[in-house]
Amino acid sequence: MKSQQHEIAGALLSIGAVELRPQDPFTWTSGISSPIYCDNRLTMSSPTVRKQIAEALAANIREFFPQTEVVAGTATAGIPHAAWVSDALNLPMVYVRSKAKEHGRGNQIEGKIVPGQKVIVVEDLISTGGSSIEAVRALEKEGCEVLGVVCIFTYHLKRADELFAEAGIPYVSLTNFDALIEEATFTKQIAEEDKPQLMEWHEKLKHGKL
Repeated sequence: MKSQQHEIAGALLSIGAVELRPQDPFTWTSGISSPIYCDNRLTMSSPTVRKQIAEALAANIREFFPQTEVVAGTATAGIPHAAWVSDALNLPMVYVRSKAKEHGRGNQIEGKIVPGQKVIVVEDLISTGGSSIEAVRALEKEGCEVLGVVCIFTYHLKRADELFAEAGIPYVSLTNFDALIEEATFTKQIAEEDKPQLMEWHEKLKHGKL
């Protein structure tokens, strides 16, 4: 029986939400040459996969953050997943903008939030963790108690682990790079001989050496 990490990794690979090209790397916005590109927005177009993800995120919230009173999505990719998860848990939902609006009420948080409420943040992907922590800070500024962050995929970068530790915020991911490579090798989406190169790249990325 596959673990949740491998099941979600397989689901992402099956719809092309994660693509691996060790011989023809992508270029990230940061300029880093990468053999992997993760676009979890594609999950929105697959009812089966998005339901699988929503159920898994909801299960993790029930297990690790059972006191949750409000589900908060991060703009923009976290919003649809937060909506499906809040529906599964029958909880209120809000979303957090990257910055406050410059018109109207100037809200950074959209939806009703009450000081003292216990909130879980839903992200699609965690790389350095910076945007997640900014969302946490925005919620805390409104008097909320942020219990943690849940996401679909993480690179498990050392910088992210440090940021979350400094903020005192735990995070739980459905899957990660290691599980993804194992699943891609098992399903023959990458060749066995490409695995060492991918793991070496990831080790450098984890420790900020790219």
